[in-house]
Amino acid sequence: MACINRRDVGLLALRVGTGAVLAAHGSQKLGGWFGGGGIEGTTAAMEAMGFHPPKHSALAAGLGEAGSGVLLALGLATPAAGAAAAGTMAGAVAVHAPAGFFAMGGGYEYPAFLGFVAAAIGVTGAGRYSLDHVTGHVLDRPWVMALAFAGSALGAAAVVGRRAKGQAAPGDQPDEGA
Repeated sequence: MACINRRDVGLLALRVGTGAVLAAHGSQKLGGWFGGGGIEGTTAAMEAMGFHPPKHSALAAGLGEAGSGVLLALGLATPAAGAAAAGTMAGAVAVHAPAGFFAMGGGYEYPAFLGFVAAAIGVTGAGRYSLDHVTGHVLDRPWVMALAFAGSALGAAAVVGRRAKGQAAPGDQPDEGA
C-alpha cells in the first residue's frame, strides 16, 4: 500500500476548497445560484462597473470563475485553471482597488487572495490525488503553464485597460492631434 503523502493531501484540500469557492461564485453570476443575480443581474453590474460589452464581460467572469473552479477542484488542466482564475480575479481586483485593500471596506483583499492561491496551485500542480495525475499530466506541462499564464495576463491587462480607458473622464483623454 502506498504511503499517503501529506503534500498531496494538502494540495487536494487547497484545490477542492478554492475550486468550490470559485465555482460557487461563478454560478452566482451565470445561473443565479446561491443568491446571485444570474446572467441578467451580472450584466447590469458589469455595465455599472464600466465593463464593455457588459454581457460578454458577465459571461467571461462567470465562466472564468465557475470553469476554473471546477477544473481546480478536479485537478484537471491545473496550470490553465489556475491561470484562468488568476486572470479573472485580476479583473475583480481592479474593480475593488479604489476601496483599498481590506474586504470589510469593499477592497480587493478577497479576490486578490483567491487569485494568488489559484495561481500558486497552477504553478505547483495538482498533486497525486488529481485527474492530472490519472491522465499522466497530459494537460499539466511546463509549456501549458507558460502559455496559460501569458494568455491570462494579456487578457486581464486588455480587459482592465479597456475598462480604465472607458472610465476616464472626457477631459482626461489626450487630444487626438497632439
